[in-house]
Amino acid sequence: MIKTSALTAWSPKVLSIFRIVTGLLFIQHGTQKIFSFPAEARGPFELMTQMGIGGVLELVGGALIILGLFTRPTAFILSGMMAVAYWQFHAPGDVYPLNNGGELAIMYCFAFLYLIFAGPGPWSVDALLRKRA
Repeated sequence: MIKTSALTAWSPKVLSIFRIVTGLLFIQHGTQKIFSFPAEARGPFELMTQMGIGGVLELVGGALIILGLFTRPTAFILSGMMAVAYWQFHAPGDVYPLNNGGELAIMYCFAFLYLIFAGPGPWSVDALLRKRA
């Protein structure tokens, strides 16, 4: 049986790992749209289009989430962006997320929503700045 006190002690560190992994996965969507890396984009996206702005938000927002810098406001913006992405691009195709390809948008939306309330964790620039203040 695992002692819950041991799990509780690791909880803040696991929050930081969750934040970093989420940011690393999310930033790839931005690099794909802007740089066609690590996979080709579905088309060249002009930066001043909705998809281009989404790519910039994914790139910059993902980097900020990885660093744990301005985590809560960044997560707020990204959660909203992913809600819009789901309802605008996925939901009109089908009611069910598995059928419309929107399950990842929903997961990111709620991952970022969680970070709004949980914060960045101890391994973050936000935590370092808070200690210095």
